[in-house]
Amino acid sequence: MQRTIPRQVGPTMARNIGRMTVLMLVVTSIAPFVAYHLASVAAIGALEGQLQRSLVLTNRAIETEIERFRYLPLILGEDARIRALAEGERSPAVLEAANRYLRTVVKQAGAAELYVLDDRGIALAASNFATSESFVGHDYGFRPYFQDALRTGEGRYYAIGVTTGKPGYFLTSRIDVSGHPPIVAVVKADLLPLELTWEAAGVQTAIADRWGIVFLSGNPDWKYRPLTALSGEAVERLSKERTYEGANLAATKPILPSGVIPPAGEADAPAIQVEEGGQQLLAKFSVVEPDGWPVLVATSMRDTGKIAGFWALAALIAGLVSTSTLYFLHQRALIIRMRLRQGDILERKVAERTRDLAREIDMRKRTEDELRRAQEGLIHSEKMAALGRMSTAIVHEVSQPLAALEATLATAGVLAEKEEAGKVGAMLLDARALVKRMQRTVKHLKTFGRKGASDLEAVDIDVVIRNALDLAAPRAKTLGVVPTIDTPGIAPVVVAVAVKLEQVMLNLILNALDAVEGRQAPSVTVRRTTEAGRVNVTVIDNGTGIAPEHRDRVAEPFFTTKLTGEGLGLGLSIATAIVQEFGGEITFAEAPGGGTMATVSMPVGKRSARPLEAAQ
Repeated sequence: MQRTIPRQVGPTMARNIGRMTVLMLVVTSIAPFVAYHLASVAAIGALEGQLQRSLVLTNRAIETEIERFRYLPLILGEDARIRALAEGERSPAVLEAANRYLRTVVKQAGAAELYVLDDRGIALAASNFATSESFVGHDYGFRPYFQDALRTGEGRYYAIGVTTGKPGYFLTSRIDVSGHPPIVAVVKADLLPLELTWEAAGVQTAIADRWGIVFLSGNPDWKYRPLTALSGEAVERLSKERTYEGANLAATKPILPSGVIPPAGEADAPAIQVEEGGQQLLAKFSVVEPDGWPVLVATSMRDTGKIAGFWALAALIAGLVSTSTLYFLHQRALIIRMRLRQGDILERKVAERTRDLAREIDMRKRTEDELRRAQEGLIHSEKMAALGRMSTAIVHEVSQPLAALEATLATAGVLAEKEEAGKVGAMLLDARALVKRMQRTVKHLKTFGRKGASDLEAVDIDVVIRNALDLAAPRAKTLGVVPTIDTPGIAPVVVAVAVKLEQVMLNLILNALDAVEGRQAPSVTVRRTTEAGRVNVTVIDNGTGIAPEHRDRVAEPFFTTKLTGEGLGLGLSIATAIVQEFGGEITFAEAPGGGTMATVSMPVGKRSARPLEAAQ
């Protein structure tokens, strides 16, 4: 039986098609402008994030470079040759000894220059005494770093050297000897290597002084230019202090446009736009303390217009395609509806289901990304929790060498006053050993504490074991436990992420140490074996062990047998997830004679060709 379709269906559908086509054309004409604006905002936001990260790295680099030399002038004052100058001895032999000592310190410390000024600012001795640019005999009493040192005991100042013509950062300390006029020890640090680093980074970076004069920059066109127009007071002070000798600051063009004031440097301060050299730059500021130097980073905005234009064009094309597709689909639907209404209904249902599936897929992807980020956050939080559990022992591990270092240096000072150079050298070697000990501890903590990469790599399992034991060493020492290491034969290699695998090992070792706390003759053993293409690392303790009813639940999230507040029960759950990510597993069993054996089993990767080094 042939179906009949009312005649009014055709004109009604035609009118609907016309209305929808016009509406889509209106949307298509508006969409490119909206897409251009949103893409511009997103691109500028991405640039601001990049600039903010560059500011953080730049500030840390500057602070690190300055901290290298901050205490050097004060340490110079403890040397007998320098104190002889402070006591008024100015004989040729004393001056020659001081000059040679300063030259030796410069070679070892890496500073640009070292020199000593009397209470009038006249250079008595200098590390460059034997060069044509020697500071000896020159008057630097007009320099603020000298005046600040006499007044407050220390000073710091950045300027171009009036003798050498080379810029540098000057750090000073006043040396007082009872009954004699004070002298001032000065170290000149060369910050110019920072400029090469900034130039290679591809982001234009600059540092300005308190007057706004750029004195360090990866962009040569910015150097010795003010951020904003200089006031008369600034020009007068800079000329009087001869800060930038030879630079015509008053005649240079400011970097920032007229009327634009650099932000105070807060982290949430918005970026500003600057036009320089015919291109538009996006700039962001921060402040380096304690000098209050403004730090400027900027990057070109030329790509933001291209990105925004691309998305605007994409929106236009998508709108036109959507309009054409919509018209085609509705025409096709009209024909199908005229012939078979049921087919039209089925097609609408298929289209609706397709859209629902697309939304479900998109929602699932977002959910998986959120879960992945949450997992990484939990792993890092558990890593910080492990460090927190060892905080008291770590403080003891660092404070003990510090106390010994203080006593050693005090003894060295007494021996230096007695001019017993041989004994002073021995004391300084002891002090250096203590410093290396603290550096080793801090290095392990910094490496373990960072979030780190997530790329798989070939990892030496014995190195992972040693690093985990080094991190747990302060906690073990506090409990009076000396872990035993049994790693025979060639060191195997596994495919994993080293920092994550260290976190697993550290968690098992800390749990073993917690289990033996308060027991007589506590014992913790780490044993590594290889069999059937798998490497097994077992942590064995003689603690109270795991109750049979709890053994199958120890890896469950939030399950813990510790007292309230001592843990969330996530450590073993996260460790299990990490090991499973690398194709391995963690098992728990009762140790012979009581206690617990926790075993990490992973497939062996490409075997190491080098012999296993002795565990430290």
